[in-house]
Amino acid sequence: MNRVASKASESAENPLRKPVNTLAIVPTKSSKITVLARKAYNVLLYIAQEQGIDQEVYRSPLKDILRGVDFNSNAREIVKQHLRAMVSTTVEWQSPTAGEGDAWNVAGLLAHAKVYKQGGENWVEWSFAPNIKHELLEPQRFARLRLDVISQLRRHSGVVLYEICSRYKDVGQTARQPWPWWRPVLTGSPDTEDSAKQEYRFFKRDVLKLAIAEVNAVTDLEVELIEHKAGRFISDIQFKVLKKQQEALPLRHPPVPIDLSQVVRATAMGVRTEDAEALIHSHGNEAMATALDALQKRVASEFPEPLRDPSRYLRALLESSSAAAAKKQVETGKPAEVTAATATAALEGWTAEWISRRRAMVLEEFDALSTDEQAKWVERLRTHLYERGAHPSIRKRLETSGWKHPMVAGELIRFFKGPDWDKPTSQELLAIAAQRGGR
Repeated sequence: MNRVASKASESAENPLRKPVNTLAIVPTKSSKITVLARKAYNVLLYIAQEQGIDQEVYRSPLKDILRGVDFNSNAREIVKQHLRAMVSTTVEWQSPTAGEGDAWNVAGLLAHAKVYKQGGENWVEWSFAPNIKHELLEPQRFARLRLDVISQLRRHSGVVLYEICSRYKDVGQTARQPWPWWRPVLTGSPDTEDSAKQEYRFFKRDVLKLAIAEVNAVTDLEVELIEHKAGRFISDIQFKVLKKQQEALPLRHPPVPIDLSQVVRATAMGVRTEDAEALIHSHGNEAMATALDALQKRVASEFPEPLRDPSRYLRALLESSSAAAAKKQVETGKPAEVTAATATAALEGWTAEWISRRRAMVLEEFDALSTDEQAKWVERLRTHLYERGAHPSIRKRLETSGWKHPMVAGELIRFFKGPDWDKPTSQELLAIAAQRGGR
């Protein structure tokens, strides 16, 4: 077992004591906290707590923090990039419960960091800002977090939700907050002018549901969304938290952190670092390795022309493997051997479920438009159906019963959202699979 896996195993019995004021951190500027950065910071904090508060600086072999680093020029730059971000990114330190914990100033995640070689081995050195060091290393109020569980989570929103819910697992529910408060906390990005205009239903669809599905699928907690209304609209949300009767089923293979060597390999072929990390966390290490093999062949061939956008090509390769990804989800969710026929049936069930939800969501979105906007779309649809030569019965239903008639609704959805409206990505299918327990 490598030292990272060993560290994760230790954390099952000796969990990270993460201060409450680090659970809901939000960057203060245009920077973003990635899922890799959050996981790495947890490891740095865990190691520092083990080494003790009396140390001025903390040191650890790099392989205890990140896996797959041979320290060539590409790897060195990626490691430096993440450590530099931890030093330069200032965050608002806050607890999920208003008034809990001391009031902290804005500060960086780390005060300093450097990478060096010692005895032929790569090491990392880091320190914390003096004004927050004591609370970080000897916290009075904290969440007990298992790094072995966190290592299995792929989304930043999933990691944050698990951390916050772990704080409240003995209470039974998290604190109640206005729903816009949760957006930068779960996404790891500060609000922008555009994101501040986002409607709750889209935040629920794109962030909340996927984070909840991931936490429920692979952790020792069961999380449920609680919504509170002010009049007709959702104003506040919180989460009900239950401990599972038994531990979540372990993976067939020990969980490992992101394989940084694949990020290095991807960047060498022209893929942006942030894209590579996001794709690994969305699709997994095995799928990424296979896709990179195909990308390498395509880059080398230059046929029929040189590849212009490696990131886009790699993403397309991974999305096209949704069936394989779905089958893998079944295999990791059940200890028994799964046949190809079973995997195909499961995939069809997840797809049907996703399309049903997507259909309802699109119709809800269209119904929320103003009457004038709906009329404009219906008029365009009327023209489109005529030019396409649609069956007269469909056009008649549009005239007599309107766009909500079942015969018309499908045409409207396709026209409103485009021909690919019913084609889920592998990530969306796995979210459905997580909610259904792999069935």
